[in-house]
Amino acid sequence: MINYNGKIFEGNEPNLLNRGFLYGDCVFETIKVINNKIIFWEDHYLRLMSSLRVIRLEIPLNYTPEFFKLHIENTFSKISSNFSGRIRLSVYRSGGGLYSPNSMLPNFIINVKTDSNNLYEISEANYKVDLFKDYYMNNDLLSNLKTNNKIINVLAGIFAKENGLDNCILLNHEKNVVEFYNGNLFFVKNNNIKTPPLSSGCLKGIMRKKILSFSKLVPDISIIEENFSPFELLSGDEIWMTNTISGITPITNYRKKKFSNLLALRFLEIINNQIKN
Repeated sequence: MINYNGKIFEGNEPNLLNRGFLYGDCVFETIKVINNKIIFWEDHYLRLMSSLRVIRLEIPLNYTPEFFKLHIENTFSKISSNFSGRIRLSVYRSGGGLYSPNSMLPNFIINVKTDSNNLYEISEANYKVDLFKDYYMNNDLLSNLKTNNKIINVLAGIFAKENGLDNCILLNHEKNVVEFYNGNLFFVKNNNIKTPPLSSGCLKGIMRKKILSFSKLVPDISIIEENFSPFELLSGDEIWMTNTISGITPITNYRKKKFSNLLALRFLEIINNQIKN
């Protein structure tokens, strides 16, 4: 199901050669919905508006939180009266032109996919990761955005499949840890939590933001944003992959070391309680 500028289409229509497809001239939000409730909507909306400004799009006056929320709800209501799943809200530059566009106005597309998961859960299955070193992330402002330019992430996903991994850790040109190919990275050692700073080139993730905020609710832990090498991960107790769809995914195996998930469980309980309230 797709909502294109407010008009709902079945399947994969419309099939358009737009600038988002041709040049990656597009930003997007991946949003979780539980029982018709759009999770962390305000955070998603604010990040989207910030991203539109960075890529120099003119933001129409009607692009309000209520405008997008209504269109998202209208789209998933066509599937179910009690919808749970994921939304992809993509906003791309309209018009033509080549590398130099002839318009600064946006179009939007809403994709909807159902999902049986409701509140966040931690799987008991093993989750094995390793480093992806074929290509490196740039550590600049554009790397913080969710854009259609994600070829390194795609290649890392292919590498993971080819090597029997569940995920890969991406590095920047300084060979420091940045993130996973589909989420941010947190590293726990003796109740001290580290995550790469935005200056590393990591995504400005919504779940990352929430964990940094909710850490104040967990006694006896500290959390810092700091650059670190992949070698430091082997000295830790826990490694997490985080995003808005999965919540927190604890890593069980990195190289030859096994990791626990005790603090991840505590954080996930806090996040679920915030969603229910």
